Amino acid sequence: MTKGLQRSLSRGPATRQSISKLEFSVNAPITSVATGSAIGFGSAVIGDFPEGNILLLGAIANLNFTGPTSDDLTDTWAGDFGIGTTPASDATISVADEDIIPETAIPPATAEASPVVRAPSTANGVILDNTDGSLEINLNLLVDAANQTDDTSVVITATGSVVISFVVLGDD
Repeated sequence: MTKGLQRSLSRGPATRQSISKLEFSVNAPITSVATGSAIGFGSAVIGDFPEGNILLLGAIANLNFTGPTSDDLTDTWAGDFGIGTTPASDATISVADEDIIPETAIPPATAEASPVVRAPSTANGVILDNTDGSLEINLNLLVDAANQTDDTSVVITATGSVVISFVVLGDD
């Protein structure tokens, strides 16, 4: 193999590489909605996978969350986040809401800003069916009950990085 061919193959489409890595710089506003006195929840799309069967090798997130400094969110709010292929549709993060990075606790904030939270994946070896190209990478957020004013929406901004390693195992 010539010197140039090896380099050009490593820069080719994700479906042709042996191991691919997605790196995201996250700066995502997430609208958390609390109905009644329930837990607030929301989601933001932060990326997507190439088309094909995706073998997840591992992922890690280093994120912090900052509130809008309003009366609708307590200064010491806490919650949870997860990263998955579906957005959170209720006050839980489960199944495909956390099939990339599992639900991880966000420690209490100071002046509505959380410390940086490090969260590794635990679902290594999972195959995600993206043969139709529709899978999105969703950052899902929960705000603990009583930390958000009932029946309000607040925008919490997630900042940091997410790295996902995977292999594309072909397509239909």
